[in-house]
Order: sequence, then structure tokens, then C-alpha cells
Amino acid sequence: MLTLSTNLSQLKESPASFGRAAWARLQPWPGGKRAFTQMMGLFGPYAGSIHPIVEEMRHGYARVRMPYRRAIKNHIGCVHAAALFNLAEFTVVMTLSHTVSDEARFIVAGAQIDYLSKARTDLVGVCQCPPINGSERCEYQIPVTLLDADGHAVATASVRALVSPKRSAKS
Repeated sequence: MLTLSTNLSQLKESPASFGRAAWARLQPWPGGKRAFTQMMGLFGPYAGSIHPIVEEMRHGYARVRMPYRRAIKNHIGCVHAAALFNLAEFTVVMTLSHTVSDEARFIVAGAQIDYLSKARTDLVGVCQCPPINGSERCEYQIPVTLLDADGHAVATASVRALVSPKRSAKS
């Protein structure tokens, strides 16, 4: 069993491998997926505003649920466009964090989203990432689809991510 100090040193060295290890440990337990998501929210607090819950995550894939609630509605009772975009971005970031190698880092460099219909239910973001090999500097277009409770697409997005080698500690 890892101690807290071991976990923190691993986090400092590689946030992605820490995230993969935390997911593997927490997701089987009751409330583990919610605890994992809240922990990831510490790295990107704005994402927490939509109260996402990572439901599934594996190499090249993530599925994230966003509960329908008053705080994410617009004036006509639909999920606000900003909340839809936030879910799309968070889903891609979770996919990348579970996909890029420990020698790489990534950053979201842009995005485009198409709103297809009004959303008035819980939503699920689904992302299937293209293969990312190594840590060579490269830009990727990563698709994500947002589905309502009936499985209908309410939005599609393409998130542009830049993957590059990690800087050395001396840089």
C-alpha cells in the first residue's frame, strides 16, 4: 500500500500517472468515482462548477456524467451553452490524462462546439481519443459527443490539444 508521501511524490513527478493510479484504486469503491472526480477538480477548479462525475476511463476513452440541476440552466430552462462546453472540455482532459505517456504533457489549445438541440436532462460526455504515441510535439483534434438521457446527441465538439515532451526539472 502506498503512503501519502509516496502518492504526493508521484503526483509531483507525473500528474497523469498519479491520476491513473488514483482512478484504479478509487473507482471500484462505492463513491469512489465521485471522490476521484472531486480530487481531479482540485487541479482544475472551474470544471467543478458543473459537478461532473467520471463514470468510465481507460486508455483513449472517457465517459463523464453531468447532473441536470438549476445552477447549469439558462433562462429558458435548458443546460447553458457554457456548461455544455465545460463538460466537453473536461471529458477530453480526462481522456488525455489517461492516454498520454508519463513522458508527455498536454494542454487544450482550442475548441469548436456545435449545439444540436436543447438539453433538459443529465448529460454524458463521451470521448474516443485518437492514438497518441510517445511525447513528440504534436497537435491533436479530439472529438467529444454530449448525449442526453435518451442517448441523443445534444452537442458535438472538437477539442484541439497540444501534446509535447515534459520539460526537464532543470529547465
